Amino acid sequence: MKRMFLVVTQLIVFLFIALSFPPLPARAQILYDTPTQELVLEAIDHIYNYEFAAVEPVARQIRAKYPNHPVNAMLKAMQMQWQYLPVKDNKAMSGQYAKLLEECIAKAKVLEKNEKTRPEAAFFSMAGHGYVALIHNYNDEKMKAASEAKKAYDYVMAGFKYMNHNPEFYFSSGLYNYYIIRYPEDHPIVKPVVLFFKDGNREEGLRQMDIASKKGMFTRTESSFYLARIYLKHEQRYDKASSYLGNLVEKYPNNPIFLMKHTEALLLLGKYEEAEPFIEKLKKRNEPFFSLVSHTLEGMYLEKQSRNDQAAQRLYLTAIRQPRDEEYTKEYQAFAYAGLARIAIRAGDKRKATEYYKIVSDLAEYKGTLKEAKNFLK
Repeated sequence: MKRMFLVVTQLIVFLFIALSFPPLPARAQILYDTPTQELVLEAIDHIYNYEFAAVEPVARQIRAKYPNHPVNAMLKAMQMQWQYLPVKDNKAMSGQYAKLLEECIAKAKVLEKNEKTRPEAAFFSMAGHGYVALIHNYNDEKMKAASEAKKAYDYVMAGFKYMNHNPEFYFSSGLYNYYIIRYPEDHPIVKPVVLFFKDGNREEGLRQMDIASKKGMFTRTESSFYLARIYLKHEQRYDKASSYLGNLVEKYPNNPIFLMKHTEALLLLGKYEEAEPFIEKLKKRNEPFFSLVSHTLEGMYLEKQSRNDQAAQRLYLTAIRQPRDEEYTKEYQAFAYAGLARIAIRAGDKRKATEYYKIVSDLAEYKGTLKEAKNFLK
Protein backbone atom coordinates (compact mmCIF):
# COMPACT_ATOMS: atom_id res chain seq x y z
CA MET A 1 0.00 0.00 0.00
CA LYS A 2 2.80 2.41 0.86
CA ARG A 3 4.44 1.79 -2.51
CA MET A 4 1.15 2.38 -4.34
CA PHE A 5 0.56 5.60 -2.42
CA LEU A 6 4.00 6.90 -3.37
CA VAL A 7 3.36 6.07 -7.03
CA VAL A 8 0.00 7.85 -6.97
CA THR A 9 1.61 10.86 -5.30
CA GLN A 10 4.40 10.88 -7.90
CA LEU A 11 1.94 10.93 -10.78
CA ILE A 12 -0.50 13.47 -9.33
CA VAL A 13 2.23 15.86 -8.23
CA PHE A 14 3.94 15.60 -11.60
CA LEU A 15 0.72 16.50 -13.35
CA PHE A 16 0.64 19.71 -11.39
CA ILE A 17 4.24 20.55 -12.05
CA ALA A 18 2.93 20.70 -15.60
CA LEU A 19 -0.60 21.91 -14.90
CA SER A 20 0.19 24.56 -12.30
CA PHE A 21 0.39 27.87 -14.03
CA PRO A 22 -0.60 31.41 -13.12
CA PRO A 23 -4.18 31.35 -14.40
CA LEU A 24 -6.44 34.31 -14.32
CA PRO A 25 -10.20 34.84 -14.53
CA ALA A 26 -12.46 33.03 -16.93
CA ARG A 27 -15.53 34.64 -18.44
CA ALA A 28 -17.03 36.03 -15.28
CA GLN A 29 -16.62 39.18 -13.17
CA ILE A 30 -13.38 40.68 -14.45
CA LEU A 31 -13.64 39.51 -18.04
CA TYR A 32 -16.92 41.32 -18.37
CA ASP A 33 -15.03 44.43 -17.35
CA THR A 34 -12.82 45.38 -20.30
CA PRO A 35 -10.84 48.17 -18.59
CA THR A 36 -9.95 45.90 -15.63
CA GLN A 37 -9.15 43.07 -18.01
CA GLU A 38 -6.63 45.33 -19.74
CA LEU A 39 -5.10 46.21 -16.39
CA VAL A 40 -4.67 42.53 -15.51
CA LEU A 41 -3.02 41.85 -18.87
CA GLU A 42 -0.73 44.86 -18.35
CA ALA A 43 0.32 43.57 -14.92
CA ILE A 44 1.04 40.11 -16.33
CA ASP A 45 3.17 41.53 -19.14
CA HIS A 46 5.21 43.53 -16.61
CA ILE A 47 5.78 40.38 -14.54
CA TYR A 48 6.88 38.28 -17.51
CA ASN A 49 9.23 41.02 -18.66
CA TYR A 50 10.77 41.41 -15.18
CA GLU A 51 9.44 44.97 -14.81
CA PHE A 52 8.46 44.33 -11.21
CA ALA A 53 8.40 47.96 -10.06
CA ALA A 54 5.71 48.65 -12.66
CA VAL A 55 3.34 45.95 -11.35
CA GLU A 56 2.13 47.52 -8.10
CA PRO A 57 0.61 50.73 -9.57
CA VAL A 58 -1.44 48.55 -11.93
CA ALA A 59 -2.33 45.99 -9.25
CA ARG A 60 -3.50 48.78 -6.96
CA GLN A 61 -6.13 49.78 -9.52
CA ILE A 62 -7.37 46.19 -9.76
CA ARG A 63 -7.62 45.88 -5.96
CA ALA A 64 -9.56 49.12 -5.76
CA LYS A 65 -12.31 47.72 -7.97
CA TYR A 66 -12.17 44.05 -6.87
CA PRO A 67 -10.78 44.05 -3.31
CA ASN A 68 -11.93 40.51 -2.47
CA HIS A 69 -11.08 38.81 -5.75
CA PRO A 70 -8.50 35.96 -5.87
CA VAL A 71 -6.79 37.66 -8.81
CA ASN A 72 -5.04 39.99 -6.37
CA ALA A 73 -3.34 37.21 -4.38
CA MET A 74 -2.54 35.28 -7.57
CA LEU A 75 -0.87 38.28 -9.19
CA LYS A 76 1.30 38.79 -6.10
CA ALA A 77 2.18 35.09 -6.00
CA MET A 78 2.97 35.11 -9.71
CA GLN A 79 5.27 38.10 -9.26
CA MET A 80 7.10 36.41 -6.36
CA GLN A 81 7.47 33.25 -8.42
CA TRP A 82 9.39 35.12 -11.11
CA GLN A 83 11.10 37.81 -9.02
CA TYR A 84 12.62 35.38 -6.50
CA LEU A 85 13.21 32.45 -8.81
CA PRO A 86 13.26 29.76 -7.51
CA VAL A 87 10.96 31.04 -4.76
CA LYS A 88 10.91 27.67 -2.98
CA ASP A 89 14.59 28.19 -2.07
CA ASN A 90 14.12 31.73 -0.78
CA LYS A 91 13.47 31.36 2.94
CA ALA A 92 12.54 35.02 3.35
CA MET A 93 9.85 34.83 0.66
CA SER A 94 8.60 31.24 0.51
CA GLY A 95 6.36 31.63 3.58
CA GLN A 96 4.73 34.75 2.16
CA TYR A 97 4.31 32.98 -1.17
CA ALA A 98 2.48 30.08 0.52
CA LYS A 99 0.16 32.48 2.38
CA LEU A 100 -0.77 34.20 -0.88
CA LEU A 101 -1.73 30.86 -2.41
CA GLU A 102 -3.92 30.02 0.59
CA GLU A 103 -5.56 33.44 0.29
CA CYS A 104 -6.21 32.81 -3.39
CA ILE A 105 -7.86 29.45 -2.61
CA ALA A 106 -10.02 30.92 0.16
CA LYS A 107 -11.30 33.74 -2.05
CA ALA A 108 -11.92 31.36 -4.95
CA LYS A 109 -14.12 29.24 -2.66
CA VAL A 110 -16.40 32.25 -2.23
CA LEU A 111 -16.73 32.58 -6.02
CA GLU A 112 -17.70 28.92 -6.27
CA LYS A 113 -20.99 29.62 -4.48
CA ASN A 114 -22.26 31.62 -7.46
CA GLU A 115 -22.96 29.65 -10.62
CA LYS A 116 -21.91 32.56 -12.83
CA THR A 117 -18.46 32.78 -11.27
CA ARG A 118 -17.89 29.03 -10.85
CA PRO A 119 -15.69 28.64 -13.97
CA GLU A 120 -13.58 31.54 -12.75
CA ALA A 121 -13.32 29.97 -9.30
CA ALA A 122 -12.26 26.62 -10.81
CA PHE A 123 -9.33 28.32 -12.53
CA PHE A 124 -8.02 29.93 -9.35
CA SER A 125 -8.66 26.92 -7.15
CA MET A 126 -6.86 24.64 -9.60
CA ALA A 127 -3.76 26.81 -9.59
CA GLY A 128 -3.80 27.51 -5.87
CA HIS A 129 -4.05 23.86 -4.85
CA GLY A 130 -1.54 22.84 -7.53
CA TYR A 131 1.08 25.31 -6.36
CA VAL A 132 0.56 24.36 -2.71
CA ALA A 133 1.07 20.72 -3.72
CA LEU A 134 4.39 21.67 -5.28
CA ILE A 135 5.50 23.42 -2.09
CA HIS A 136 4.79 20.27 -0.08
CA ASN A 137 6.48 18.15 -2.74
CA TYR A 138 9.68 20.22 -2.62
CA ASN A 139 9.60 19.97 1.19
CA ASP A 140 9.31 16.17 0.86
CA GLU A 141 5.85 16.21 2.49
CA LYS A 142 4.38 13.59 0.18
CA MET A 143 1.07 13.02 1.93
CA LYS A 144 0.26 16.73 2.03
CA ALA A 145 1.37 17.06 -1.59
CA ALA A 146 -0.92 14.24 -2.70
CA SER A 147 -3.88 15.72 -0.82
CA GLU A 148 -3.49 19.13 -2.44
CA ALA A 149 -2.81 17.65 -5.86
CA LYS A 150 -5.99 15.57 -5.68
CA LYS A 151 -7.99 18.76 -5.01
CA ALA A 152 -6.34 20.43 -7.99
CA TYR A 153 -7.08 17.39 -10.16
CA ASP A 154 -10.79 17.73 -9.44
CA TYR A 155 -10.73 21.29 -10.78
CA VAL A 156 -8.83 20.20 -13.89
CA MET A 157 -11.62 17.74 -14.61
CA ALA A 158 -14.18 20.51 -14.12
CA GLY A 159 -12.22 22.60 -16.63
CA PHE A 160 -12.96 20.15 -19.45
CA LYS A 161 -16.65 21.08 -19.42
CA TYR A 162 -15.84 24.79 -19.51
CA MET A 163 -13.35 24.50 -22.36
CA ASN A 164 -15.75 25.13 -25.24
CA HIS A 165 -17.00 28.30 -23.59
CA ASN A 166 -13.61 29.79 -22.80
CA PRO A 167 -10.33 29.22 -24.71
CA GLU A 168 -8.32 29.64 -21.48
CA PHE A 169 -9.27 26.09 -20.49
CA TYR A 170 -7.64 24.68 -23.61
CA PHE A 171 -4.30 25.05 -21.80
CA SER A 172 -5.03 22.95 -18.72
CA SER A 173 -7.02 20.41 -20.75
CA GLY A 174 -4.26 20.16 -23.34
CA LEU A 175 -1.54 19.69 -20.74
CA TYR A 176 -3.56 16.97 -19.08
CA ASN A 177 -4.32 15.20 -22.37
CA TYR A 178 -0.64 15.23 -23.30
CA TYR A 179 0.99 14.28 -20.00
CA ILE A 180 -1.47 11.58 -18.93
CA ILE A 181 -0.12 9.70 -21.97
CA ARG A 182 3.48 10.91 -21.99
CA TYR A 183 4.30 10.54 -18.29
CA PRO A 184 3.53 6.79 -18.11
CA GLU A 185 5.58 6.27 -21.28
CA ASP A 186 8.58 7.79 -19.51
CA HIS A 187 7.77 6.21 -16.11
CA PRO A 188 6.25 2.75 -16.75
CA ILE A 189 5.83 2.13 -13.01
CA VAL A 190 2.78 4.42 -12.97
CA LYS A 191 0.95 2.68 -15.84
CA PRO A 192 -1.37 0.68 -13.53
CA VAL A 193 -2.34 3.87 -11.71
CA VAL A 194 -3.27 5.70 -14.93
CA LEU A 195 -6.22 3.34 -15.31
CA PHE A 196 -7.96 5.35 -12.57
CA PHE A 197 -7.53 8.66 -14.40
CA LYS A 198 -9.47 10.19 -17.26
CA ASP A 199 -8.13 9.04 -20.65
CA GLY A 200 -5.92 11.39 -22.62
CA ASN A 201 -4.77 11.96 -26.19
CA ARG A 202 -1.24 13.21 -26.80
CA GLU A 203 -1.82 14.77 -30.22
CA GLU A 204 -5.09 16.32 -29.09
CA GLY A 205 -3.27 17.77 -26.10
CA LEU A 206 -0.70 19.47 -28.33
CA ARG A 207 -3.49 20.80 -30.55
CA GLN A 208 -5.41 22.19 -27.57
CA MET A 209 -2.35 23.93 -26.15
CA ASP A 210 -1.65 25.46 -29.55
CA ILE A 211 -5.22 26.81 -29.60
CA ALA A 212 -4.60 28.36 -26.18
CA SER A 213 -1.33 29.90 -27.40
CA LYS A 214 -3.28 31.69 -30.15
CA LYS A 215 -6.72 32.33 -28.66
CA GLY A 216 -6.10 32.38 -24.94
CA MET A 217 -5.84 35.78 -23.35
CA PHE A 218 -4.29 34.95 -20.00
CA THR A 219 -2.83 31.54 -20.84
CA ARG A 220 -1.24 32.49 -24.16
CA THR A 221 2.27 32.96 -22.79
CA GLU A 222 2.25 29.88 -20.56
CA SER A 223 0.84 27.76 -23.42
CA SER A 224 3.67 28.84 -25.71
CA PHE A 225 6.29 28.21 -23.04
CA TYR A 226 5.03 24.76 -22.11
CA LEU A 227 4.68 23.74 -25.74
CA ALA A 228 8.29 24.79 -26.29
CA ARG A 229 9.43 22.72 -23.31
CA ILE A 230 7.50 19.71 -24.58
CA TYR A 231 9.04 20.00 -28.04
CA LEU A 232 12.52 20.29 -26.50
CA LYS A 233 12.21 17.58 -23.90
CA HIS A 234 9.94 14.95 -25.37
CA GLU A 235 9.29 15.45 -29.07
CA GLN A 236 12.78 16.53 -30.24
CA ARG A 237 11.16 19.14 -32.47
CA TYR A 238 13.67 21.88 -31.82
CA ASP A 239 12.39 23.93 -34.75
CA LYS A 240 8.91 24.17 -33.25
CA ALA A 241 10.33 24.95 -29.80
CA SER A 242 12.47 27.73 -31.26
CA SER A 243 9.46 29.23 -33.03
CA TYR A 244 7.47 29.55 -29.80
CA LEU A 245 10.47 30.73 -27.78
CA GLY A 246 11.57 33.26 -30.38
CA ASN A 247 8.20 34.98 -30.09
CA LEU A 248 8.43 34.98 -26.28
CA VAL A 249 11.94 36.46 -26.27
CA GLU A 250 10.84 39.16 -28.70
CA LYS A 251 7.87 40.11 -26.50
CA TYR A 252 9.65 39.68 -23.14
CA PRO A 253 13.34 40.45 -23.78
CA ASN A 254 14.15 40.80 -20.07
CA ASN A 255 12.89 37.34 -19.08
CA PRO A 256 15.99 35.15 -18.48
CA ILE A 257 14.10 31.84 -18.46
CA PHE A 258 12.65 32.45 -21.90
CA LEU A 259 16.10 33.64 -23.01
CA MET A 260 17.94 30.55 -21.79
CA LYS A 261 15.40 28.13 -23.34
CA HIS A 262 15.51 29.98 -26.67
CA THR A 263 19.32 29.87 -26.65
CA GLU A 264 19.20 26.16 -25.88
CA ALA A 265 16.78 25.53 -28.76
CA LEU A 266 19.02 27.40 -31.21
CA LEU A 267 22.07 25.37 -30.14
CA LEU A 268 20.17 22.09 -30.45
CA LEU A 269 19.09 23.20 -33.94
CA GLY A 270 22.71 23.92 -34.86
CA LYS A 271 22.05 27.67 -35.26
CA TYR A 272 25.22 28.57 -33.38
CA GLU A 273 25.76 32.06 -34.75
CA GLU A 274 22.18 33.01 -33.88
CA ALA A 275 22.68 31.68 -30.35
CA GLU A 276 25.97 33.49 -29.67
CA PRO A 277 24.58 36.97 -28.77
CA PHE A 278 22.02 35.36 -26.44
CA ILE A 279 24.81 33.44 -24.70
CA GLU A 280 26.64 36.73 -24.14
CA LYS A 281 23.47 38.22 -22.68
CA LEU A 282 23.07 35.31 -20.26
CA LYS A 283 26.71 35.60 -19.17
CA LYS A 284 26.04 39.14 -17.96
CA ARG A 285 23.43 38.02 -15.44
CA ASN A 286 24.78 38.06 -11.89
CA GLU A 287 22.41 35.57 -10.27
CA PRO A 288 24.14 32.30 -9.21
CA PHE A 289 21.09 30.50 -10.60
CA PHE A 290 22.25 31.17 -14.19
CA SER A 291 25.94 30.32 -13.75
CA LEU A 292 25.37 26.65 -14.57
CA VAL A 293 23.26 27.61 -17.59
CA SER A 294 25.64 30.13 -19.13
CA HIS A 295 28.73 27.92 -18.66
CA THR A 296 26.96 24.94 -20.25
CA LEU A 297 25.54 26.83 -23.22
CA GLU A 298 28.84 28.58 -23.93
CA GLY A 299 30.55 25.21 -23.69
CA MET A 300 28.14 23.79 -26.28
CA TYR A 301 28.85 26.74 -28.55
CA LEU A 302 32.65 26.38 -28.27
CA GLU A 303 32.52 22.61 -28.70
CA LYS A 304 30.21 22.51 -31.71
CA GLN A 305 30.80 25.81 -33.49
CA SER A 306 34.41 26.68 -32.65
CA ARG A 307 35.59 23.05 -32.34
CA ASN A 308 37.56 24.13 -29.28
CA ASP A 309 37.42 21.07 -27.03
CA GLN A 310 39.89 22.46 -24.51
CA ALA A 311 37.91 25.65 -23.85
CA ALA A 312 34.59 23.78 -23.91
CA GLN A 313 35.89 21.22 -21.42
CA ARG A 314 36.86 23.95 -18.96
CA LEU A 315 33.37 25.44 -19.16
CA TYR A 316 31.66 22.06 -18.79
CA LEU A 317 33.79 21.21 -15.74
CA THR A 318 32.86 24.55 -14.19
CA ALA A 319 29.19 23.90 -14.97
CA ILE A 320 29.00 20.51 -13.25
CA ARG A 321 30.40 22.03 -10.07
CA GLN A 322 27.55 24.54 -9.88
CA PRO A 323 24.47 23.82 -7.73
CA ARG A 324 21.49 22.79 -9.82
CA ASP A 325 17.78 23.40 -9.52
CA GLU A 326 15.68 20.30 -10.17
CA GLU A 327 13.04 22.16 -12.14
CA TYR A 328 15.01 24.68 -14.17
CA THR A 329 18.71 23.77 -14.52
CA LYS A 330 19.10 20.03 -13.95
CA GLU A 331 19.10 19.31 -17.69
CA TYR A 332 21.95 21.78 -18.28
CA GLN A 333 24.14 19.72 -16.00
CA ALA A 334 23.21 16.67 -18.10
CA PHE A 335 24.17 18.64 -21.22
CA ALA A 336 27.54 19.44 -19.64
CA TYR A 337 28.29 15.81 -18.77
CA ALA A 338 27.28 14.76 -22.29
CA GLY A 339 29.67 17.36 -23.70
CA LEU A 340 32.49 16.03 -21.50
CA ALA A 341 31.69 12.52 -22.73
CA ARG A 342 31.94 13.57 -26.39
CA ILE A 343 35.24 15.31 -25.71
CA ALA A 344 36.53 12.20 -23.93
CA ILE A 345 35.58 10.04 -26.94
CA ARG A 346 37.50 12.33 -29.28
CA ALA A 347 40.48 12.13 -26.92
CA GLY A 348 40.32 8.32 -27.05
CA ASP A 349 39.32 7.95 -23.39
CA LYS A 350 36.37 5.56 -23.57
CA ARG A 351 36.53 4.80 -19.85
CA LYS A 352 35.98 8.44 -19.00
CA ALA A 353 33.27 8.75 -21.64
CA THR A 354 31.47 5.77 -20.11
CA GLU A 355 31.67 7.34 -16.67
CA TYR A 356 30.21 10.60 -17.94
CA TYR A 357 27.43 8.99 -19.94
CA LYS A 358 26.33 6.93 -16.94
CA ILE A 359 25.86 10.20 -15.05
CA VAL A 360 23.93 11.57 -18.04
CA SER A 361 21.61 8.56 -17.89
CA ASP A 362 20.83 9.34 -14.25
CA LEU A 363 20.41 13.10 -14.73
CA ALA A 364 18.86 13.66 -18.13
CA GLU A 365 15.17 13.85 -18.96
CA TYR A 366 15.42 15.02 -22.57
CA LYS A 367 14.80 12.22 -25.07
CA GLY A 368 17.66 13.35 -27.28
CA THR A 369 20.21 13.44 -24.45
CA LEU A 370 19.11 10.06 -23.08
CA LYS A 371 19.30 8.53 -26.54
CA GLU A 372 22.84 9.83 -27.01
CA ALA A 373 23.96 8.23 -23.72
CA LYS A 374 22.11 4.97 -24.40
CA ASN A 375 23.61 4.59 -27.88
CA PHE A 376 27.13 4.85 -26.44
CA LEU A 377 26.56 2.63 -23.40
CA LYS A 378 24.75 -0.25 -25.14
